[in-house]
Amino acid sequence: MSQQYSSAVKIAKEYYNSDDADNFYFHIWGGEDIHIGLYHENNEDIAIASQRTVATMAQRIIDIKPHARVIDLGAGYGGAARWLAKRFDCNVTCINLSEAQNQRNLVQSKIAKLADKIEVHDASFEAIPCQDSGFDIAWSQDAILHSGHRSQVMDEIDRVLKPGGEIIMTDPMQADECPEGVLQPVLERIHLDTLGSFAFYRQEAERLGWEVINIEDLTDQLVRHYSRVRDNLIARRDELEKHVSSEYIERMIVGLGHWIDAGNNGYLAWGIMHFRKPQ
Repeated sequence: MSQQYSSAVKIAKEYYNSDDADNFYFHIWGGEDIHIGLYHENNEDIAIASQRTVATMAQRIIDIKPHARVIDLGAGYGGAARWLAKRFDCNVTCINLSEAQNQRNLVQSKIAKLADKIEVHDASFEAIPCQDSGFDIAWSQDAILHSGHRSQVMDEIDRVLKPGGEIIMTDPMQADECPEGVLQPVLERIHLDTLGSFAFYRQEAERLGWEVINIEDLTDQLVRHYSRVRDNLIARRDELEKHVSSEYIERMIVGLGHWIDAGNNGYLAWGIMHFRKPQ
């Protein structure tokens, strides 16, 4: 990986490429969406809630037409990319640092007969391997937190978007008024020094001259999601140990507990953020 990538991105790449992480995310979510879900009920199926997030975000987009060009930053297994390509006949470029996830994305897209609509790059969103002003929409779900240079990521998004292009994204964040030091258990688990915040992304939008179309605070869904994942992991532990090491499962249960505790204490934030680059 290029030295221009932050150490946080390099660590994330190694993590998501590991057999344990790949099998955990693939089997828990079914190999489609591995992002925070929108739940109607606390015990709702994770895959249904996760796909609801995709559908809800897509509804917010003002201008998505057939053959529109979408860039998905931190695309994971490509579930959102396939959902968008199938429903809107758009073309989606997936930027993702995990070759293991990308290979699954390519296979799943071929099975879905969407390979001609989905392009996959083994790359980081800190240095997007695409030309300037090439995309109508930038899409990202719960990925930018993994960057050690988030302002650089926002610069890259601005660079590859056409004038008038839209940005629709989510990210696990710290609360705007989060006390110093309280997130250390969360940050240590994911090898980060900081998280973004609603205030940070508002400031970035102002810096870049983006219009803030809407920022929807849905922080309660973060706690519901991580609680649901932990409960599911515990209930399916015997089954999952056929694919994932017991040590990994134990670390994941502890790590999810840190997220849940921090969320319940009001230290975290999450929501759908929608911006537009000026014409």
